Amino acid sequence: MPDDVVAARAAAEEESAFSHPAVDPDATAAYGDHPDQVIDFYAPRGPGGTAGAAGPGDPAPLVVVLHGGAWRAPYDRRHITPFAAFLARRGFAVANVEYRRGVRDGSSGPSPAAGRWPDTFDDVAAALDALPALARAALPQADQRRTVLTGHSAGGHLALWAAARHVLPADAPWRTGGPADLRGVVALAPIADFEVAEKLDVCGGAARQLLGGEEHFTERRPYADPALLLPTGIATTLVQGRTDPVVPQAVADAYADAAARAGEVVGLTLLEDVGHFPLIDPAADACAVAAEEIAQLAW
Repeated sequence: MPDDVVAARAAAEEESAFSHPAVDPDATAAYGDHPDQVIDFYAPRGPGGTAGAAGPGDPAPLVVVLHGGAWRAPYDRRHITPFAAFLARRGFAVANVEYRRGVRDGSSGPSPAAGRWPDTFDDVAAALDALPALARAALPQADQRRTVLTGHSAGGHLALWAAARHVLPADAPWRTGGPADLRGVVALAPIADFEVAEKLDVCGGAARQLLGGEEHFTERRPYADPALLLPTGIATTLVQGRTDPVVPQAVADAYADAAARAGEVVGLTLLEDVGHFPLIDPAADACAVAAEEIAQLAW
């Protein structure tokens, strides 16, 4: 396919995904003192869109959403709220996690750096640790025995990483004593293999920036790269558009190959003629596929 056609389609997909108005949550709770250390909660809604339509006592699986945006400051959780609301309309209780992202580095360029080391990881770990108590208070109908982690792009990376905390190096401050109590992970176009992502210059070297730059990339990868944190023993599915120009399919393939070498089977759902943003666009068929993959693990 000609490059101009690919670019035009990618631009149209992005425009569609970002055309939906942000959806306010039913509740918000803080897991720390920083303004970005919050979780938004969305109650499950029935076909008519009414919160708790299935009855206040009826349990619903809990989906934890980690947004993307290359771990950069301009992209906060608001852009993925239509996706969170989409999941709530399909009967899920939803927790949309915010976390600290990159800050401007003082240069004259318009693009801030990606992520903060170690703050981004501190926040995701703290949010997941605080989530059970916060969800019990905000969404009592959430059945936390049926929790699924999902995330898009950089958020897909964070979802895979959060599910692998029990296999982090022994000196990692985020390491847990055992696997998280999850039904599974559904990572949507995740930045899942940092070595391949860097070779392809995904998001302008965002993975390298996340780890603090070239001088820290090699030493910090074992603490942050999902492809090095295998096997996890947790059911994992990747959903990937074959024509994704932002996080190409090669990144997902590399993670799946790494899992296979580690003796773990990872699901890889490849969508024809789909780019990066339809996976979180409620108007796109690919978004329904993502929700179905979540449902396969949750219900």
